[in-house]
Amino acid sequence: MISEKMMTLTQNNSVIRAMFEEGNRLAALHGRENVYDFSLGNPNFPAPEAVKAAILDIVNSEDPVALHGYMSNIGFNDVRLAVAESLNRNFGTSYNDSNIIMSVGAAGGLNVVFKTLLNPGDEVIAISPYFVEYGNYVGNFDGKLVVVPASPGDFQPDPEALRKNITQKTKAIIINSPNNPTGVIYSEETIKRFAAVLDEKAAEYGAPIYIVSDEPYRELAYDGIDVPFLAKFYKNTIVCYSWSKSLSLSGERIGYIVIPSEIDDYQLVFDAAGIATRILGYVNAPSLIQRVVAKCLNETTDVAAYDNNRKLLYKGLTECGFEPVFPQGAFYMWVKTPGDDKEFAAAAKKYNILLVPGTSFACPGYVRIAYCVAKATIENSMPGFKKLAAELGIGS
Repeated sequence: MISEKMMTLTQNNSVIRAMFEEGNRLAALHGRENVYDFSLGNPNFPAPEAVKAAILDIVNSEDPVALHGYMSNIGFNDVRLAVAESLNRNFGTSYNDSNIIMSVGAAGGLNVVFKTLLNPGDEVIAISPYFVEYGNYVGNFDGKLVVVPASPGDFQPDPEALRKNITQKTKAIIINSPNNPTGVIYSEETIKRFAAVLDEKAAEYGAPIYIVSDEPYRELAYDGIDVPFLAKFYKNTIVCYSWSKSLSLSGERIGYIVIPSEIDDYQLVFDAAGIATRILGYVNAPSLIQRVVAKCLNETTDVAAYDNNRKLLYKGLTECGFEPVFPQGAFYMWVKTPGDDKEFAAAAKKYNILLVPGTSFACPGYVRIAYCVAKATIENSMPGFKKLAAELGIGS
């Protein structure tokens, strides 16, 4: 028999991944072009040409034994230094290689951080709606996820709701901005108010409370909106980053962890995270791709193409009578449903439209639409959305 913990997870498999697999099944029946799969945040845009050029250059010029071999648990020193210097240029920080750990994507980074910080029973706060896997990541280390709803309407976190949910067992709060699934960017004002609450409660309980900032969408922001870098506003911030979205490298599993020197117990936390990287089996972050991203730190995916999709989808849905939240960042649209969100997603599937119910993000009454798809997918899905609206009596 498998473990009780895995039995529970097996029975409650990710709805997002299940929808993705359903898309593959429907594509085999109806043809890929006739299935409108908005379920998974899997970029449909190629990586920048500089990534391909970097791969070829590195493979053709570097010693293959060194290139494909082990390095320090925490990654190549020169790559970590390059990442630190890039952050310093972009955010006015003063990091060096001793603040960076290369990770197996942001998900791997989050698991390293929670392995480092959590004792059984420690609490981690998530702001709903939130990425469904946070509960699993915290549960991996016998922590407890505490859900605090965002403010209705604008989906900004509510500092007073946060205050009410912090206890002596609170070890960390996960912040994800730009947010998956809403596309909302948390404002500087909100972050400052959050930081003040955390400072107050940490002083009250005599123990640090960490922000764990999950930042795979940092570069995907629209209309000139600034994405605040949380470590500049709260000293006990640990950042987990991924190039999955910014360089369309979701399958390469490459990212990094920032552990600033200013955090409480810095050296202990940094050293423990390096050990966690090893004992979780993440030794090492992929060698070749570490070298590649170090050469592509100034590159980004085609944000304008995402922006075009954002506007096209929003216009089409509103014309159908739906009520989407206009996203400020990331590549998801959060759409209010007239009734049960699971029933709404089931109804959409009749028109080969695959959406993820908001219940999966601890926020029923909405669905998430991932618009990191081909423009044609959005255009060709609109007749189905119109039929769905008519079936549900929306806009009539």
